[in-house]
Amino acid sequence: MCYCLHSRMSVFLYLITFLLGLHATTKGAPPSSSEGKVPTCYLPQQNDTFYKMSSINADFAFNLYRKFAVEIPDQNIFFSPVSISAALAMLSFGAGSSTQTQILEALGFNFTDTSVAEIQQGFQYLICSLNFPKKELELQIGNALFIGKKLKPLPKFLDGVKTLYETDVFSTDFSNVSAAEQAINCQVEKQTKGKIVNLIHDLKLNAIMVLVNYIHFKAQWANPFQPSKTEDSSNFLVDKIITVKVPMMHQVEQYHYLVDMELNCTVLQMDYNKNALALFVLPKKGQMEWVEASMSSKTLKKWNRLLQKGWVNLFVPKFSISATHDLRIMLLKMGIEDAFADKADFSGLTEDNGLKLSYAAHKALLHIGEKGSDDVNDVTVSEVISMDQSEITLLHPIIRFDRTFLLMILEKNTRSILFLGKVVNPTEV
Repeated sequence: MCYCLHSRMSVFLYLITFLLGLHATTKGAPPSSSEGKVPTCYLPQQNDTFYKMSSINADFAFNLYRKFAVEIPDQNIFFSPVSISAALAMLSFGAGSSTQTQILEALGFNFTDTSVAEIQQGFQYLICSLNFPKKELELQIGNALFIGKKLKPLPKFLDGVKTLYETDVFSTDFSNVSAAEQAINCQVEKQTKGKIVNLIHDLKLNAIMVLVNYIHFKAQWANPFQPSKTEDSSNFLVDKIITVKVPMMHQVEQYHYLVDMELNCTVLQMDYNKNALALFVLPKKGQMEWVEASMSSKTLKKWNRLLQKGWVNLFVPKFSISATHDLRIMLLKMGIEDAFADKADFSGLTEDNGLKLSYAAHKALLHIGEKGSDDVNDVTVSEVISMDQSEITLLHPIIRFDRTFLLMILEKNTRSILFLGKVVNPTEV
């Protein structure tokens, strides 16, 4: 039996999962499985691919974002690009021929410039870097692979996913759907220390393999907000007609920010205590589609170069947002077709025939609040400046996120986009 661990946090972000299920009709001996913990990660030698990966992964993130924006217009969007990239790269390790090519090309890699081995090594360094212990920052990306007892994975695949992707492999009896769901959910709950519970509840009867990928992120703002300054009920414009009420956090503080005249948007950077930052992007009214279409790795580099620090009279909503996405349609549109077809080639994973990708689901949850501690009463925030509201308004520019905005969370060392989303309605959880 699994037991849930509950805690209350006022500023935390965590992605719940990326799932890949594969269906097949196979016969064979039970696989050897590894049920122990992956050894502590030691940073491998960096290769040239790793230096290019932040840009490649960022462009993949924005391309996938645009697919979401078309598929679910005028709705909240939230997902973890680095988590999806790592899961797909891991899947490609067991793929061959055009199946592997389509996955890696959809991720943005060019085989003329980079070999498959170099790509895998680049992801090894990326995952290891993200998981490397950091003070005042909880960040962990993990994988668990559940393989049917009748499937016989290749030893090379088992060794490779453990070494490159820190992935544990578990032999699972999928003939009993209820028991398989419980086994997967218990293992995920164990690996995430109770943060993710009851993950799977609609497993298909003919599933033969499930890949669970998760990322957990928790950090404190470098400049926490004072709860006493939060407006309990403030207007947030969803569209031209709909307005909702949200708690609006308020602070006068120094932030890096800029007004991008080319993209018609305001960009504000909010730092966490260590190794992470949030970018809030507020397009001018009517300019969201222009900003969405223009986002790229070059855009991020431009903003990083032009952001300047100054005093800001800042208003940010306190909100929770969750999203569940069926990635199959998005991945097909990005060119990953063979993996879902009968001609799928997963010969690098097993000698058994008939294995193909059946579904790909992604779930995410985000909460942003004032502090970043489990108990808000334990944090004391001193006043940075004291003056009346009229003086503040006159002295400092006002940036108020009271309509649809974009949100990114980045890890500083690797410049990886941990989370990417659009907040259309902060009251929809």
